[in-house]
Amino acid sequence: MAIKKEQRLLGVGILGCGPISQFGHLESVQKARNTQLRAVCDADEGLANRFGAFYDASAIYLDYDAMLADETVEAVIIATSDAFHVPAAIRALQAGKHVFCEKPIGLSVQEVQDLQKVVDATGKVLQVGHMLRFDPGIQSAKDFLTDEMGEILALKAWYCDSTARYTNTDAIQPVPRTGTRAIKPSENPKANLRRYNMLAHGCHLLDLARYLSGPIVEVHARHREKYGAMSWFIDVEFENRALGHLDLTLAVRMDWHEGFQIYGQNGSIKANILNPWYYRAAEVDIFREADASTHRVLGADGHFYRRQLEGFGDVILKGAPMTGASIIDGLESVRAMVAVMRSAETGQPVKLADATGPV
Repeated sequence: MAIKKEQRLLGVGILGCGPISQFGHLESVQKARNTQLRAVCDADEGLANRFGAFYDASAIYLDYDAMLADETVEAVIIATSDAFHVPAAIRALQAGKHVFCEKPIGLSVQEVQDLQKVVDATGKVLQVGHMLRFDPGIQSAKDFLTDEMGEILALKAWYCDSTARYTNTDAIQPVPRTGTRAIKPSENPKANLRRYNMLAHGCHLLDLARYLSGPIVEVHARHREKYGAMSWFIDVEFENRALGHLDLTLAVRMDWHEGFQIYGQNGSIKANILNPWYYRAAEVDIFREADASTHRVLGADGHFYRRQLEGFGDVILKGAPMTGASIIDGLESVRAMVAVMRSAETGQPVKLADATGPV
């Protein structure tokens, strides 16, 4: 494909050359109209050299502080294990770098609050990798909600991962390269699968609900586990007094399905979100009461990972408004996950204002 680059490019360094960088971030920096790969950094020399060379990084580092000292690196993509997100982000901000961090931004309310203080003190841009905000179909829904729908009555949304997920994605993605010197968190993230699934998948569902309907005030969750599958049904109260119902279930014995429906004053929205690694925009049908017709944007450009990076670059280089997830969005996502987990444990509603501690 022909890649058209702008004159002013944001110098980017990537921390971590594991699967998420191999599948998404390295290619996105290469293809984005406003970024240039200045450096990669990984503790595994083989991974750093392989992917730094393949994607034409200007420099290859095995030490994070050395990359942060590189003046050509203006922004850092943090693509490490979740437990390292906040410490790595703080070090980058304090070194004068902007930060794009994979989701979830952190593992507890307190550590994200600490990160927010550093963001505020440094004045640097921090964006969280909630890439659904850059799906053209979902963006068309957001525009309709903002400009035409009027008051929202109710929102339903679901995220149902499938037993066939990796059969599908393994056919699309290259075989990920693994190293022998990966830095792993002290605690195995998958030792507690309930927590792991909430952090890995629930954060998408909760951020999507907030993006579409605004701040969440309270959640009331139920949780069930059977035959190796688990499900959360979550009733939501939004600040705008819309009602919400969220379904997080995995792994379903059927195809992946993700989407939402919204009922509003001047119309409605029905969306089918495809597996993100297909790079296909969500199929979003918008019904306008004004003309009694349904409309769907084509959404030909479905590379959400590249699009979110371009949005990040525009904020830094052009002073564009933040359309991605900010540190506040990241914090509220963590609050919501904590509230859902506590509500499922106690059987009682939990207000997000009261949600503290780890997910």
